[in-house]
Amino acid sequence: MHTNAIVLEGPRNLSLQSIAMDAPDVGDAVVAIRHSGVSTGTEKLFWSGDMPPFPGMGYPLVPGYEAVGEVVELRGTNSLRVGDTVFVPGASCYGPVKGLFGAAASTLTTKAERLIPVDPGMGAEGALLALAATARHAMAGLRCELPELIVGHGVVGRLLARLAIAAGAKPVVWEIEPSRMHGQEGYEVLRPEDDPRRDYTCIYDATGDAKLIESLIGRLAKGGELVLCGFYPEPISFAFPLAFMKEARLRIAAEWTPDDLAATRNLIEGGLLSLSGLITHRRPAHAAKEGYETAFYDSSCLKMILDWEGDA
Repeated sequence: MHTNAIVLEGPRNLSLQSIAMDAPDVGDAVVAIRHSGVSTGTEKLFWSGDMPPFPGMGYPLVPGYEAVGEVVELRGTNSLRVGDTVFVPGASCYGPVKGLFGAAASTLTTKAERLIPVDPGMGAEGALLALAATARHAMAGLRCELPELIVGHGVVGRLLARLAIAAGAKPVVWEIEPSRMHGQEGYEVLRPEDDPRRDYTCIYDATGDAKLIESLIGRLAKGGELVLCGFYPEPISFAFPLAFMKEARLRIAAEWTPDDLAATRNLIEGGLLSLSGLITHRRPAHAAKEGYETAFYDSSCLKMILDWEGDA
């Protein structure tokens, strides 16, 4: 079996290739991918070669953990039906080519239990489920507070704001990029220098920029919490005296869990969370190289979607 897949042979060396795919085993589902998203966090670090040591890291690799497709074959499992539309968080079915995270392919094989059925009417927005679940995970753990300030108005920042509003909070969002100052839904977007507050009880940073951490600590109230929601390739450091005086708390929000995916899907289907307006750019899979560069370097691109129909 073969599939067309995005393959990173090394840093900045990306192409669409036909590669061998493992045959499905008992409990597996074969999925025809319709749409996959390009991550500007971890996926960009794999693409640039800046990813710190990471389990399973190496080249060549198939990236991607944001995909939606249709089940076309099942092996010994009744958890799904052929024809179901599912969210695919990744796959590792490419023999010697690593699957990190392996969802950027026209067809893939993975354990059926890993797939999340979604409404086919979501279309390409179904690929955003992982980002929405990541935002939900940041707010849903033990002893978590809702954000008063969210730093960054990209996709994760917008999802954090929408989830916070759904939970009854009224967050402020900071952004410095002019093209991302708009698109808010029920919250205010400010430049940092236009916000005088230094008493936020809870700040969520969605930028992945380690250089901001010290300044954000200075914006906390005494005993306030800073939540790191991005992925930080650089070492995190800050001067201790200010954090000491603030008695600041620091929390790191990891990636989503299966429970987060299920809960987020329920929020979407229940009308409490909207994914509209977050996909700004789309390219066919055969134009993936251009699509990746746009996703990583065009500030007007919130989310790039690769369309696989016709590239199978």
